[in-house]
Amino acid sequence: MNNNPKVIVGAQFGDEGKGKITDLLAEKADYVVRYQGGNNAGHTIKVGETEFKLHLLPSGVVHGKECFIGNGVVLDPEVLLQEINYAKENGLDVQLSIDPLVNIIMPYHKLLDGVSESALNDKSIGTTKKGIGPAYEDKFGRRGIRLIDLLDRVAFKEKLTDVFQLKKKIVEKVYGKAFLLNFDKVYSEYLEYGSQLQKYLTDVSRKLSKEKQKSIIFEGAQGTFLDITYGTYPYVTSSHPISGSVFLGAGIAPQELNTIGIVKAYTTRVGEGPFVTELYGKLADYFVDKGKEFGTTTGRKRRCGWLDLVMLRYAHRLNGFTSLAVTKLDVLSGLDEIKVAIDYQIEGTETSYPLTCSSLEKCEPVYKSFAGFAVSGNEKSYDDLEEKAKVYLDFIQEYLDVPISILSIGPDRNQTIFL
Repeated sequence: MNNNPKVIVGAQFGDEGKGKITDLLAEKADYVVRYQGGNNAGHTIKVGETEFKLHLLPSGVVHGKECFIGNGVVLDPEVLLQEINYAKENGLDVQLSIDPLVNIIMPYHKLLDGVSESALNDKSIGTTKKGIGPAYEDKFGRRGIRLIDLLDRVAFKEKLTDVFQLKKKIVEKVYGKAFLLNFDKVYSEYLEYGSQLQKYLTDVSRKLSKEKQKSIIFEGAQGTFLDITYGTYPYVTSSHPISGSVFLGAGIAPQELNTIGIVKAYTTRVGEGPFVTELYGKLADYFVDKGKEFGTTTGRKRRCGWLDLVMLRYAHRLNGFTSLAVTKLDVLSGLDEIKVAIDYQIEGTETSYPLTCSSLEKCEPVYKSFAGFAVSGNEKSYDDLEEKAKVYLDFIQEYLDVPISILSIGPDRNQTIFL
């Protein structure tokens, strides 16, 4: 693989195992950059017997790499400071740069996230209620508060005064809820957060654009089908996880990328929204139990289903994958039969990937079946895999016309095959 910047993109609904893959690739990188999302997603990295659960810090922190948080992120300063302290307490050297233009998640964003979701009743989207959506709304509504604003006491007070009154009216008049936030308390707390984070401020765009010879990895949160535009709208996140978002979220000019699509060997989803290959009953429970399918951020049980190549073909069109990293192949080990969706039908007529949830909910998957196989987790090369496992993987590569470059056969770092 050439030295073009690498972007790690979830090819499904998130939770594909981006953390482990980014961690492995970060070992040989110079910089690791987070380009979108907030602390509404997370990943778990296992280093020996220690597990690091990260929500905002880029994965490269476990290697002592120089890490960046780009302007496309919405930042909860309290959560970030907790993560920094957690990392330091566990012996990590935190080298972090934060773009001063990053938007800040404020307490009223979390309050609004909760009351607006509750107001939807049975039509709820399933947000994490961490204020991500309302923070992005304020960013694009031109009333957001950015990290650099926290360093100017007068300017911050003026901005906060205006937006505080607006949010108070919305919570009380629109949702009929009590607005229990205290202005002076919020003002002083966030001034202090700004003071603590000031040493990390860096013009991320400028630094990345100057370092042409550095090996750079970009990581996002969530997955392709939670993209605000191209995902299963409205059951999506509030930003763009897809590869093209790198240029905007990190402030770099368009250029060639090595785009690695992270694909779980089956499919999972947290929260509401259509899921064409979803399984129920004992088989779904099998994936939950064996794959430990619980959200890093919320602890919610993930919905599970067979691998869906129709949605992956669409993901490839959006992201331009140069290679795939297939994760959790070991979870399929021991099943008598394994299925993958190769087509969709609506009322007996074949269809491509639909653009609306209402159409997706009508889709019936057309499956191709494969014989089960065993994975021990001790395989060191592709040739060590059972022939039946190779048949399964070869079909994925041929269907998508994208090569597999990385194969994860267990949670540990050494349970990884590079092809």
